[in-house]
Amino acid sequence: METNIQSVHFDADKKLIAHVEEKVGKLKTFHEGLINCDVILRLDKADNSNNKVAEIKLHAPGHELFAKKQCSTFEEAVDTACDALKTQIKKHKEKDFAK
Repeated sequence: METNIQSVHFDADKKLIAHVEEKVGKLKTFHEGLINCDVILRLDKADNSNNKVAEIKLHAPGHELFAKKQCSTFEEAVDTACDALKTQIKKHKEKDFAK
């Protein structure tokens, strides 16, 4: 699965990129048909410390899955977005098996 990572208004370091690729790569175990993934990391203009936003869009045959999470660190935002996508993948697989 191809993973496109885009960081908006900052340069993501290698450690963050490796973390994102690892977490997103694990989603492949839940659905073999995933085509590619777009990850957007950006800083929000919030006044509090929860200003790191991760948006992840998964492309699979017939549908797209999307999760957007805002947390105090990019790693935490990516982790929670991936957890949300796991739930979505499982729901879509159940729908496909019900047909």
